[in-house]
Amino acid sequence: MTELFIILKDILLPIFVIMGIGFFMQKKFNLDIQTLARINIYFLVPGFIFVKLYSTQFSFNLFIKVLIFFVIYVFILYLISILVAKVIGADKGMKTSFSNSVMFFNSGNYGVPVNDLVFKSDPFAMSIQVIVLTLQNIFLFSYGIFSLQSIKIGKLQAALGYFKMPVLYALIAGITLNIFSVPIPSFIWVPANYISEAMISLALLTLGAQVANIKFKSGLSSVYLSLLLRLVVGPLVALVIIFIFNISGITAQALLIASAMPTSVNSAVIAQEYKNHPNFAAQVVLFSTLFSAITVTMVIYLARVLF
Repeated sequence: MTELFIILKDILLPIFVIMGIGFFMQKKFNLDIQTLARINIYFLVPGFIFVKLYSTQFSFNLFIKVLIFFVIYVFILYLISILVAKVIGADKGMKTSFSNSVMFFNSGNYGVPVNDLVFKSDPFAMSIQVIVLTLQNIFLFSYGIFSLQSIKIGKLQAALGYFKMPVLYALIAGITLNIFSVPIPSFIWVPANYISEAMISLALLTLGAQVANIKFKSGLSSVYLSLLLRLVVGPLVALVIIFIFNISGITAQALLIASAMPTSVNSAVIAQEYKNHPNFAAQVVLFSTLFSAITVTMVIYLARVLF
C-alpha cells in the first residue's frame, strides 16, 4: 500500500497538477481549445517525435519488437471492442467511436510524462514510449480519421487526408537522419529541442483545458464498458502478449505501462470534428483520465513486481 501511494504521489500527482492548472485556466480565461490542440498536433508532437527519434539510439530489433507488440495489441482490442459494440446493439457510427475509444490511448501528453517519471528520464525506456507514441499517432491520424470520414465522404478521400499530417514526416525524417548519422546544424537543432522540451507541459495543460470543456450526461452505459476495456482489459491483453513473446526487463515494463494509458483526447477531438457521437467520446476521455489515477498506479506497481 505504501508503494502504491508513493507511485500515485510521485508519478501521477505531478501530471494531474499541470492538468489541474489547464482545467482552471480554461474555466477562468476560456482558452481557445482548437488552437491549443493544433499547436500540439502540428507543432509540438512532430517536434518531439523528430528530436527523440533522431537523438535516441535504439536498435532496429527493438523497433520491430515494439511494432509487432503494437499491431497485435491494437488488433485484439479492435476485435474485442467490435464484439462488445455488436452485443450492445450499437449503430455503425457508434461502433466506430466505441472501438476508437478503446484502441486509441493517450501515449503522448499522458504516456510520455508517466514514462519520464517512472523510469527517471531513462533514454532506453523513453525510446520505447516514443515508438509507441509515433505508432499511435500514425494509427490515430490515419485509420482513426479514415474510419470516421469514410462513413460520410468515402474511403479514398478519407485516406488522402492523412498525408496532410506532419507526424508522418517527422517520423520519416527522425529515423532517416538517425540511421545515416546526418548532422543537424545548431540553428535547427537548438529550436527543435526547445519545441521538444515544451511538449509535455503544454500537452498536459491542453489536456486539462479539454477536460474542462467536457459536458457530463448520465445514462451512457457504453461509456462504462469502454472504460472497462481501455483501463482494465487493455493492460491484461498487453500482459498476455508480453508473456507469450517472452519480453522482459525495462522493455516489458514500458510496454505494459504504455498499454494502461487512458483514452486519447484526440479520439474525442476527431469525433467532435466529424460529428460522430462526440458526447460519448468526450465522456470516455473525461472518466478514463480520472479513473486512470487508480488503474495506472496499479499497473506501474504490477510492472515493477513482475519484471
